[in-house]
Amino acid sequence: MTSELRADCGSCFGLCCVALTFARSADFAIDKPAGDPCPNLRHDFRCGIHSKLRPAGFQGCTVYDCFGAGQKISRQAGVSWRDQPGQEMFAALPIMRQLHELLWYLYDAQQRPETAPIRADLQRSLDHVEALTQQPVVEVDLGNERASVNELLLTTSRLVRGKQSKKKERRGADLVGAKLRKAELSRANLRGAYLIAADLAGADLRKADLIGADLRDSDLRGADLTDALFVTQSQVNAARGDSSTRIPGGLLRPDHWS
Repeated sequence: MTSELRADCGSCFGLCCVALTFARSADFAIDKPAGDPCPNLRHDFRCGIHSKLRPAGFQGCTVYDCFGAGQKISRQAGVSWRDQPGQEMFAALPIMRQLHELLWYLYDAQQRPETAPIRADLQRSLDHVEALTQQPVVEVDLGNERASVNELLLTTSRLVRGKQSKKKERRGADLVGAKLRKAELSRANLRGAYLIAADLAGADLRKADLIGADLRDSDLRGADLTDALFVTQSQVNAARGDSSTRIPGGLLRPDHWS
């Protein structure tokens, strides 16, 4: 399942390079409206500056992850946007990405030994969301689907983390630039926490709930995220780490960490 939820750019028609908007900023060197191909996109749908995206000013591209949505839409379409109108494919990308994100979280939850009491519910939800990805996704009520899945994810978090002290209940906390070097945060609730540029070097984040946590430019060098809950490739890509950072299985160590 995890391989199907990992971006495979070689099997995609470069949808993110066309469908998404770029705004000139620290993340993108240019402005690009949705629907216009990035000037760095080659005819074979590969990036012409892939090996030097960050020095070229396209850090945002190295952070983005579609959870495998791009190749699924490309496979379903069969023909690229260069050979037929691509508006439907472009509109489907952000919706399919969110559905695949839900699948990523549900798969994570299902693999936890602690979730045995809700394993059947998790499987039903997985099957339901997967079925949604096989139909025209622009018709999907994302709000309703996310709310339904979130109940299971909250239960998963409680089962895996157990009862914790109040100081570890930091859901949505403003921890921008926080000094948390070598902090003991195992099994902490950091759902939706703002950890932008936080110093988490050497921190213990084992089995911490990190769903939706903003890890942009956070220092994860030497940090231990073993079995951390609901961590995504985008979160890892946005952070700073090194060879001693322990990340959950199924995630790839970003090239820029080296």
